[in-house]
Amino acid sequence: MEGKLIIFAAPSGSGKSTIINSIMNDGGAERLNLHFSISATSRAPRGEEQNGVEYFFLTPDEFRQKIAEDAFVEYEEVYPDKFYGTLKSQVDKQLAEGENVVFDVDVNGALRIKKLYGKRALSIFIQPPSIEELRRRLESRGTDAPSVIDDRIKRAEYELSQADKFDEVVVNDVLEVAQVEALALVEDFLGE
Repeated sequence: MEGKLIIFAAPSGSGKSTIINSIMNDGGAERLNLHFSISATSRAPRGEEQNGVEYFFLTPDEFRQKIAEDAFVEYEEVYPDKFYGTLKSQVDKQLAEGENVVFDVDVNGALRIKKLYGKRALSIFIQPPSIEELRRRLESRGTDAPSVIDDRIKRAEYELSQADKFDEVVVNDVLEVAQVEALALVEDFLGE
């Protein structure tokens, strides 16, 4: 049986990665046959990273060639010559093997994947309780300069305006509640 796609997107600081990891690490990955999509990038491998395991490593020119070939379900040029994207061939391979593929992507990428795969995909938007709370979370991390936080808040305002385009919205006010809600949505979708 072919797999399905679970797409998560959220503004930075909303707790998306924590929620995804809770689903993947509490036996959910094995029980629900969940596997992360393997993205492509034009950056060099770091540390022990291996091609085809953490990422598919491409040169910027190879990445551009794949864009020209319409080989990606989504991609973004984060900085000049620093591309990240998801290859259609990899997603289709994982689906054909019966894997349920999990995506942790930006809002625009999520909407592109949903448009391409339709009912085979569940798109979940993780929403902070408010912009003020999001700012507080970003500031409490202590990892970003005030100007970076301001940029993230501006982007978050745009991303929040896109929430109604997702299949489901989970408000992460209380983390444990949001984790349970997200897992229930995934289980219901895969049980269909």
